[in-house]
Amino acid sequence: MNRLQLLPRAVLRPVTPRKYHGLRRTSTSSVPLSSSTKRSSVIFAATVGGSALVAAYLFWPDSSRSAPTYENAKLSPTHFTPVNVTASIPCSNPETRLVTLAVPRQSLPDIQEASFSPIWSVFIKDDDIQVERPYTPLEGIDDQGNLKFWIKRYPKGEVGRWIHSKTIGEQIEIRGPLKTWVWQEEKWDEVVMVSGGTGITPFYQLLHHELFSQRSNPSSTTFTLLHSSNNPGELPPPELLEPMTSYAQKDPSRFRFSLYVDSLDGDNTSAVDRRVLQEGRIGRRALELALGLDVDRPWWQRLFQSSPLTRRGNTKDRRILFLVCGPDPMVAAIAGPFGRNMSQGPVGGILGEMGYKSDQVWKL
Repeated sequence: MNRLQLLPRAVLRPVTPRKYHGLRRTSTSSVPLSSSTKRSSVIFAATVGGSALVAAYLFWPDSSRSAPTYENAKLSPTHFTPVNVTASIPCSNPETRLVTLAVPRQSLPDIQEASFSPIWSVFIKDDDIQVERPYTPLEGIDDQGNLKFWIKRYPKGEVGRWIHSKTIGEQIEIRGPLKTWVWQEEKWDEVVMVSGGTGITPFYQLLHHELFSQRSNPSSTTFTLLHSSNNPGELPPPELLEPMTSYAQKDPSRFRFSLYVDSLDGDNTSAVDRRVLQEGRIGRRALELALGLDVDRPWWQRLFQSSPLTRRGNTKDRRILFLVCGPDPMVAAIAGPFGRNMSQGPVGGILGEMGYKSDQVWKL
């Protein structure tokens, strides 16, 4: 995997650097300094020097922060392209919207390029405060240049609130695509995805590419998605849930889908039948069931009787990959926390207890 192409998780950064005037050294006296004064001067110099290094790290121009805007150029990670808001539909959860952006025809790239294979994102720039944040197009990009997003507005999320305020016909600047994670055809026999909240969006993009778009040469990989929300009112909108539930019912051998909520209480605006919801958080038993492990049969039956479920439960000969995306506490509970600077870190949590290694687990 080419890590240089991967987009860091949860990036929120200024587009243009702040300008700082250089520090000037001055002397107000020619009197020799005492030893205590010298020590104070050294401490002060070290403090100023350290602050300067921090400031240089945070605000020194780089290719992303100083990216220009080109109106007629092809969509690219190296510059921003103005696109049009063509839809902004409120969901049952008032904090989320389905937003569609249209790339002008003259800016539309070759969507058959490898850079548009799953999983990729684009940066959306808030022009008011010059901050950008990555968002994942649900269905990639179509032939007409349309990009559809499920965007949540957070109390302290400036970019999300700014996008929610935009109306049809207004322009937004984006740059991309940037790889979040590189999908490799036929590398895995089975992919198990665990998501929480809007963390479902990269997995929906992968599923749309592999299953829902009815490709002429589909892969043989099977997929399982376990998704969790706080309550039924915070579940994804029907535009996302219906294709997944429909495909899971039509071809359960290729795709299995389970919904979990922390509590069945609260908002009842979701269109999902509550009888299909499982109350509680995604735990080890849910992961074992997703793998087909025969955890509910008595030990003596598992020992002496065979069944399709039991045979599928032998995971040693299967190439299994776990993808996890959601709030940090959920990611940590399932796969262990991220490392420094949002690196992958060691596999921990439930998957670590189950014996899975870093080449079998990826945190988005």
